[in-house]
Amino acid sequence: MPSKPAKLKVIWLQGITCNGNTHSFLNDPSLGVFLDRVEFIHHPLLPCTLTLQQLVTKVPKSDILIFEGSYKGDFERAGITMKELLPVLTSKTKHIISMGSCASFGGIFKEADPEHISGILFDKENASGPLREMREKIITLSGCPAHPEWLSFVIDMIYHGKTIAVDEFCRPTELYAYLVHNGCLRNEYFEWKVDSETFGTKEGCLFYDQGCQGPLTHGSCNKILWNGVSSKTRAGTPCFGCTEPAFPKRELFSTKTYMSIPAEMPLGIPKRSYLALAGAAKSFHIKRLEERLLK
Repeated sequence: MPSKPAKLKVIWLQGITCNGNTHSFLNDPSLGVFLDRVEFIHHPLLPCTLTLQQLVTKVPKSDILIFEGSYKGDFERAGITMKELLPVLTSKTKHIISMGSCASFGGIFKEADPEHISGILFDKENASGPLREMREKIITLSGCPAHPEWLSFVIDMIYHGKTIAVDEFCRPTELYAYLVHNGCLRNEYFEWKVDSETFGTKEGCLFYDQGCQGPLTHGSCNKILWNGVSSKTRAGTPCFGCTEPAFPKRELFSTKTYMSIPAEMPLGIPKRSYLALAGAAKSFHIKRLEERLLK
């Protein structure tokens, strides 16, 4: 029988964070399998080899460095600035994972200090972060928070020595080639322009009146369900677009329109085609859908 691969040595380092990705990770149903494959040199919550103070003193080698939270050069961990610590740790690791939208693009914390806060590779959509020279090592797992099973997928691929195909933002295409809209159970309402006017309902599209970003957002939230059962749109909440560089929008619950036409077209649909289809759809009244919405 082939020998079992050695455990991956992992460092989980936090920048400016709310701990959302750490807590999301702990909800992974396959956490036991995950922990059988990794040895945490440092983790903010789980048992590990080194405390934070020991980590910044020894600066050990690792197989994977997971970075959670936004990057700011003068932000300190155990008395060492990120500008000093991060380059040394990343030079001694084989793979770097930016965990969550803050680590990926700057996220919510960037709103407080746009000039000095960014992701580790991307500053919004620009590849101008502090680790831009290490792009080949980086795998982006954007999301607020990132789905725990997305991290399990990446770790499993690395553990078995498999290549991970990525998109222009270094996100695994296996996870981010889809739009949140693709797996939404409300797609028929979207096609016939039957919109829900309130949150929490099971019927109606959330795009026009509620600002749903599903048609503009890459992510497998409606394919790999949260806790195996749900997603924002299934629960009656619009997608916030949290996997995209532009997150967060200033007005989460509205879709900007010009004369009833969305300012941003759903991805992959030419504007002329969308307008033709939308015009045709609005000329019909689909009783079956409208009656279900009114119940």
